[in-house]
Amino acid sequence: MKGLKKVFMLMLILCISCSSFTLTYGNELSNIEFLKDFLTTFILEENTNLLKSSTILLNGLVYKYKDEKRISDFEKDIDDEVRAVWISYLDLQNVINKNEIDFELSIEEMFSNIKNAKLNTVIVQVRPFGDALYPSKYFPWSYIITGTEGIAPQFDPFKIMVDKAHEKGLKIEAWINPYRIRNNNKPISDNNIALKWLTDGSNRVIKIDNGIYYNPASEDVRDLIIKGVMEIVENYDVDGIHFDDYFYPTTDPQFDKVDYEQYKNEGGLLSLEDWRRENVNLLIKEIYKSIKNYDDSIKFGISPQGIIDKNYNTQYIDIYKWLSSSEYIDYICPQIYFGYNHSTYSYDKLINQWNKLIKNNDIKLYIGLAAYKIGREDIYAGKGKYEWIETDNILEKMINDGRINDNYGGFVLFRYDFLWNPEKHLEEQIHKELDAIKNI
Repeated sequence: MKGLKKVFMLMLILCISCSSFTLTYGNELSNIEFLKDFLTTFILEENTNLLKSSTILLNGLVYKYKDEKRISDFEKDIDDEVRAVWISYLDLQNVINKNEIDFELSIEEMFSNIKNAKLNTVIVQVRPFGDALYPSKYFPWSYIITGTEGIAPQFDPFKIMVDKAHEKGLKIEAWINPYRIRNNNKPISDNNIALKWLTDGSNRVIKIDNGIYYNPASEDVRDLIIKGVMEIVENYDVDGIHFDDYFYPTTDPQFDKVDYEQYKNEGGLLSLEDWRRENVNLLIKEIYKSIKNYDDSIKFGISPQGIIDKNYNTQYIDIYKWLSSSEYIDYICPQIYFGYNHSTYSYDKLINQWNKLIKNNDIKLYIGLAAYKIGREDIYAGKGKYEWIETDNILEKMINDGRINDNYGGFVLFRYDFLWNPEKHLEEQIHKELDAIKNI
């Protein structure tokens, strides 16, 4: 009995010491774990049940420390959190087909809304369909400006957006679709190199049922895309280059059968799937290298689909390689457009999966959030289909839950019009969502 009393006293002293250690940071975690090991060894000789109780208690202290430390570390880096919104060509098409003064006023209003919401970054789609929202040596003017591809406006829309963003204290990234040329019936202009490559039998541009795309297997295509990226980086004061989830448009072996057969005939050993992934890798790696050689401060990131398997096996993007290397990207921004109660893909599980995928600690995890679902039924979510209707702070919760992940670097909201030009009956709920994230 006396022995047990001594043990209890020792436990009390050590636990009080451990608890006090959690209030000041330094090497206290190793101290707690050392004390746990010491106490475990000592008690094992005295009482097995006491061992179990003390181990649970001290494990609790360790986990409590780790959680508090992670939150404390994030609070120190809060100024570095990316709080972004996507501005797609769909958001721009109703304001860009104006004269220069009216367009400038529209961008001023948009960026003021974003700034007032305490966001700090805009990701603007400047090459949606193998075209450009700026004067380019490689791509024609986009049809979303005038309605016809190749027709120049009397001003540079992207320059205005870059200037206005920086005036507001916002960062701006140029959002590019590298391979997509068309997913609609809009005609391709005669001065678009894509039209020449589509008709010359070279297979550098391929037409399939759901659109027209640059062929990722083509070295000429890679060279064109890289030149287009560097044209932006060299001519505009951008803070980053951003790709979304449009890579290989199909899994059909017929898409690039000619190129793959040539590769095999020349001694290639990779499977079709691995060969396609390597084609994308070559582009991403060279873009990263080119950007960093020009200006190391400019970020390069990619926003893939939220479901990991679909990226790897249907889009043929090698996220495992990218997230384990220092040669591909600065950040990954998976589009985690799922609620907590989604029957198949729950938000918290997906975030945890993506965070664990990152093996290079210099790569940040941004989380793409589905602001477009606020107030709407999520028809494919199963038991969670009403989740986005029944809450007015789901984005706040998602951001806070994202922050506790080791590699977290920020969030991106999809997209501008769903937040600032919503349907009338959704306005109140969306305003509550915006107010909630403004204050975190």
